[in-house]
Amino acid sequence: MQKAPLDELQVTERDGCTGRERTLSALHPERMEERCFVMYRPPTLEGSPAQVEEYLEQAQFIAEDLDWLLALPHDKFWCQVVFDVSLQQCLDSYLRLAPRGLDCNLATSPRVSDMQRHLHRCVFMTFLRMATHKESREHFLSPAVFGEIIYNNFLFDIPKILDLCVLFGKGNGMLLNKMIENIFTQQPGYYSDLDETVPTILQVLDTILQKCGLQTEGASNGQPLKLGAQSAPGPMDMSVKDLVDLALYLCDTCTTLFSFLDIFPPASTTFQKHSFLLRLASFYELCVPELENAVRKRKFEEKSLQEDLWRRLSHSRRKMVEISHLLINHTCLQPILENSSSETIQVFVEDFLQLFTALLQEKRFLADYDEQFPVADDVSLLQQASPLLDETRASYILQGIDCAWESLGRKKHSLPSVRSSPAPELSSETRSEREGPHGATGGTGAQQEFYSEDYDPGAPGCALSAGELESLVFQVRDLLPDLGEGFIMACLQEYGNNSERVINNILEGKLSPRLEKLDHSLPRPVKEQLPEVLKSRSNVFDDDEFDVFTRDVLDTSRIWKGRRQGESARALVNNKQHVEEQRGRYRAYEVVMEEVPVREGEEGGAAFYSEDYDDEYDDTYDGGQVGANDLDEGSELLARRPFTTPRVLRDGREEEELKEERDYKEEEEEKDTAVTRDQFVQDPAVLRERAEARRAANYNRRGFKADTPGSVVGAAKGRGQNKETVQERRKKEANKSGRANHNRRAMADRKRNKGMIPS
Repeated sequence: MQKAPLDELQVTERDGCTGRERTLSALHPERMEERCFVMYRPPTLEGSPAQVEEYLEQAQFIAEDLDWLLALPHDKFWCQVVFDVSLQQCLDSYLRLAPRGLDCNLATSPRVSDMQRHLHRCVFMTFLRMATHKESREHFLSPAVFGEIIYNNFLFDIPKILDLCVLFGKGNGMLLNKMIENIFTQQPGYYSDLDETVPTILQVLDTILQKCGLQTEGASNGQPLKLGAQSAPGPMDMSVKDLVDLALYLCDTCTTLFSFLDIFPPASTTFQKHSFLLRLASFYELCVPELENAVRKRKFEEKSLQEDLWRRLSHSRRKMVEISHLLINHTCLQPILENSSSETIQVFVEDFLQLFTALLQEKRFLADYDEQFPVADDVSLLQQASPLLDETRASYILQGIDCAWESLGRKKHSLPSVRSSPAPELSSETRSEREGPHGATGGTGAQQEFYSEDYDPGAPGCALSAGELESLVFQVRDLLPDLGEGFIMACLQEYGNNSERVINNILEGKLSPRLEKLDHSLPRPVKEQLPEVLKSRSNVFDDDEFDVFTRDVLDTSRIWKGRRQGESARALVNNKQHVEEQRGRYRAYEVVMEEVPVREGEEGGAAFYSEDYDDEYDDTYDGGQVGANDLDEGSELLARRPFTTPRVLRDGREEEELKEERDYKEEEEEKDTAVTRDQFVQDPAVLRERAEARRAANYNRRGFKADTPGSVVGAAKGRGQNKETVQERRKKEANKSGRANHNRRAMADRKRNKGMIPS
């Protein structure tokens, strides 16, 4: 039983030529089987029966060879993988030429589809076994030797890993994550290769900008255009073939990058070392509007080609936004959720704020990013995780995003946003798209779409002026003139008045079921005619004899100005007709009938009035004065006895105050009741006594104690002073500055020193 790793084993075999036994290393080129693997060629879209048979035969050879390879034992498998060059060329050809997700369905028949699916699975299982260094306890490779084998023999490299992610990522995300993580763990040299690959990817973006006649400030070459040099033609001027190649190139690049970062998140740190997100946002801001404008306005011979270009461009836009979200999530947000140290969290919070502050100038990118992944939710997460978050900077970022929406003339709609959770598999696609004819291996991803519940096809939109609505309808009809205005208005209402989203869903055929049921040539709904103002008015004089709006002929004899002709003022005053009209009404109140006459035949009335009315029930309660003695009036309520503190709860001071107050009231009452004599000049001594008495009473009520000069003087010197004298003298010494002339000598000396008084 094998216990040592494969790289240390020695195998004894018989030589086929000499027949002698020989001892070889388990990984030796002579142990490789001679087998020629065929190169892969993809099926054609419209192939002849001969071409189809050729593809099936070629794919059958590759599938049989790979099945044979997978059935080999562990040592034979690694000998074949390491030393067979044709095997590596076959696998490389499949990674380069296999159809991607957005490619048209190349399966023209069920046989081709089944063969492609089987071949797809065989290639994936081969790479999966190549990325596993330990198959069992008996069959394994040393981790260090495994890393050297795959690295030195180029079994895996960064381009191959990128192709593996984009081809097999759908439905195999967990397996691919373990594969790539094992490769990078056993061979850290791949991290340096990835670090050298990122500038190449940035050069790809710069090349696309140069093809479009654009150039960024941070381009890799960093050389400005010469004065006499001619810039490259823009998307509107280049040939259709070049425009198609450019769109395909961009779509393939964005899809591949997203698949790689989605499956292997640790690579986000390497990408951010090169400020990849800032460069990507700048590329998005410059290139995407130019390409969209070209696809919309250029004339194509085939409408299907225009639709395919628009679909790929929309897919690229979405992938660039999702790539940005993956970078932000794995470099800033995810570490905040995983770390509990406040100091570590603060570093990632600062990175987040700096990153979005630098992105504020990319208006279009920020608006599209915020539409799919609201930044306000991320800021709320930071507020919960870090109590030291700079609220001013966070508010500045949110206001900048709102300004980005306003600068583009767009409004945030109330459709629920689809946010991806930390698990990247939940947000791998945002619309249902075919990712290739790979069945369960390729898979199909979809992001759930949300629609408004209160849908009304006749409604002209929400919160838009007539001019803005007309502009949106014109944008859609400019590209799709066959659609009716009513259908376009219904689509705009469904997708939050976003014309780009409407055009994208119509071209991709991703409309909601309710919109699919509508007639695409539905005209604009006819506006209901508002009723005329004169017919809808409401007035107290409606339908009277002088209403000119309802009567064609009026009695003009009843219309006059001033005094009526033929009538004097005396006759007008003597006319008491209105008095006679009211007299009959008031006479009815003078007659009180004790008995009501009942006519014959009115049985109900006779039964009611046949008996006398009994008033005993009311008389029973006439003598009871219910509520008559209640104190309802304000004067009666005030006349009650005022509240007094019980004697038990009073202290000595309250007793004295009450006694003095009672005595004072009695004196006042005596003065009021006594007969006062008319004194022209009152006695001053009496006035002083009264004032002193009032002052003393006031001091007593407030708790003050009047100054007693005798207490300050005290007893004769040498006989001792009592406690009260000592306290009064100390109080006088402390408060003597409040009295006049207490420091006359000091002030005189000061004036003399200043020269104010001659000495």
